Amino acid sequence: QSLAALEWLQARGVRQFFFKVCSTFDSTDAGNIGQVADALLDALGEKIAVVCPAYPANGRTVFQGHLFVGETLLSDSPMRNHPLTPMTDASLVRVLGRQSRHPVGLLPWAVVSAGVTATEEALAALPAQGVRHAVADALRDDDLFTLGAACRNLRLLTGGAGLALGLPQNFRAAGLLADRPESDSLGRVGGTAAVLAGSCSQATRTQVAAMASCHPSVLIDPLAADSAAAIAASALHKAASALGRGETVLFYSSADPATIAAVQSRLGQAQAAALVEDTFAELARALLARQVRRLVIAGGETSGAVVAALGVQALAIGPQIDPGVPWTRVLGPQPLLLALKSGNFGAPDFFSRALAMVQ
Repeated sequence: QSLAALEWLQARGVRQFFFKVCSTFDSTDAGNIGQVADALLDALGEKIAVVCPAYPANGRTVFQGHLFVGETLLSDSPMRNHPLTPMTDASLVRVLGRQSRHPVGLLPWAVVSAGVTATEEALAALPAQGVRHAVADALRDDDLFTLGAACRNLRLLTGGAGLALGLPQNFRAAGLLADRPESDSLGRVGGTAAVLAGSCSQATRTQVAAMASCHPSVLIDPLAADSAAAIAASALHKAASALGRGETVLFYSSADPATIAAVQSRLGQAQAAALVEDTFAELARALLARQVRRLVIAGGETSGAVVAALGVQALAIGPQIDPGVPWTRVLGPQPLLLALKSGNFGAPDFFSRALAMVQ
């Protein structure tokens, strides 16, 4: 899929490519960050790519190649209990090194903090050492802007949303990008709203609790039926009255690690994940048919399942809800607003604030 997307973009004249990954680097030794990054790097014929998931505004920083969540090493954070990609090693050099066919090196903060020229020189020297992926430290937004400027001539970057902060200025300076103030508004849409929360991260579980305290909510239980269609139908039946009154309904499968482990022991890890994703896909299609036109989605896998189920081809980016998370408008025949949120992002009141922006 990534190579097909790359080919499509190249045919349309795209000159720089950004492989977006989660700011907590969610993956296993089986991938897929390293494998996709390798494939893109090789297809482009590039010598090196920068890798940086840091996003200080969301508490994600990288120092000496180690990823921190707030003041805690990734390996000591709740991410160590992720149901699909438990992150038990905070060293991104090691994590990526176990996934990639190519050597992985470090662009330390001592270099990045010294400025654009020092960073460019260090990057230029790494390929001679055999390094193809350079994990970059970043503790502040200024570091991300430095990396953006230093990477202006690189064709491939791998990272979280924070790494993109410094890129627009490169295109402005080249006369290729104009500011578009109208992007701050997506316009109003009719219909009602719903929240679909599939992430089991601590952040999303806190957001679910806050939303459930003041809105109708329906738990998605993967053990309740044998098929996604049946689970979705049951959830919609429970929510029918509230939806009929035009209320915003929360549908969630978010659960604590013990509950997740129990489900996985019954169904298997892959089958449990697929069942939940398929259920949210069924729900999204059904909600759209019921005139729901504003959807907040929590979780990367859930977002992917919903976007695929709804046949979304392109999105217009709108106003920011929280750092790294905007409202978007689906470009298509039906008016639909989507907020696609990483499970780990956002304040406890994220859902209610997001919906208040587009009422």
